[in-house]
Amino acid sequence: MDKQKLCIITGPTAAGKTRLSIEFARKIGGEIISADSMQVYKYMDIGTDKIKPENMGGVRHHLIDFLDPNEDFNVFTFQKLAKEAVSDISSRGHIPVIVGGTGFYIQAVLYDIDFTETDEDDSYRRLLEERVQKEGVHNIYEELMKVDPASCEIIHENNAKRVIRALEYYKKTGKPISEHNLTQRQKESSYDFKYFVLTDRRDILYSRIDKRVDLMIEEGLEDEVRKLAAMDIPRTATSMQGLGYREMLSYIDGECDLERAVYLIKRNTRHFAKRQLTWFKRERDVIWLDKNEYDHDDQKILKEMLKYYEE
Repeated sequence: MDKQKLCIITGPTAAGKTRLSIEFARKIGGEIISADSMQVYKYMDIGTDKIKPENMGGVRHHLIDFLDPNEDFNVFTFQKLAKEAVSDISSRGHIPVIVGGTGFYIQAVLYDIDFTETDEDDSYRRLLEERVQKEGVHNIYEELMKVDPASCEIIHENNAKRVIRALEYYKKTGKPISEHNLTQRQKESSYDFKYFVLTDRRDILYSRIDKRVDLMIEEGLEDEVRKLAAMDIPRTATSMQGLGYREMLSYIDGECDLERAVYLIKRNTRHFAKRQLTWFKRERDVIWLDKNEYDHDDQKILKEMLKYYEE
């Protein structure tokens, strides 16, 4: 039986995935499934750099702008919804193209990673969640660093949910979750896939990140976050942990001035891009596309991608 065709276009934030993915999808008769953990949320457009319908180039997009910011969104949910979208797109004779920078989400679909817990007992998770509420995430992150430093390389300290999950996994199994993920990653994919990683020189990426953040401020990020704050979304909500939102909330709550908030958004986004690259370097069967090697010419890159796709 022929494997289901699947394309992936990923890379660090600000690498230029969006425009290229639309051109690619149009050429192959594809539809895009967003692998972005924040673009799923409604009312969060500027800070997530969410694509506007008029910029989609007639390509249908899935898993964007459908979830209330009060709701939780995680890798389990993404895996389920993305697989449903893949089936739906394929049933209409189109090619699913997963686009976005959340490597863990992509891996979950590509290798059908098993997330079943070792048991139903969630008492330790609840205990960790209470600790985070009272003392912040730093202490439990330090604990994770002692038992699973490999996970700390790819999980940001502020990502409380993933820090908690990694500690819970260690507590229940006595093994680091990074080992479990590595084993899962060795699984053969049930897809006939092409996995493109778009990248660029670090100084260019960082410059693009800084410009993008400045543009977000100009476009009214502060206003967007103030409206969300007025909706009484708890600061611990998954949506409010997003880059740009967390820092802007600190400014709105008087914890820092605007200049400091903007600086933090830029710095934290650069750190995020660095962690994304660390993640993708560990993945196998990927096709690296360094924009520098193609003179930053999207048409040259597109031509190369189509050549790989046809093989």
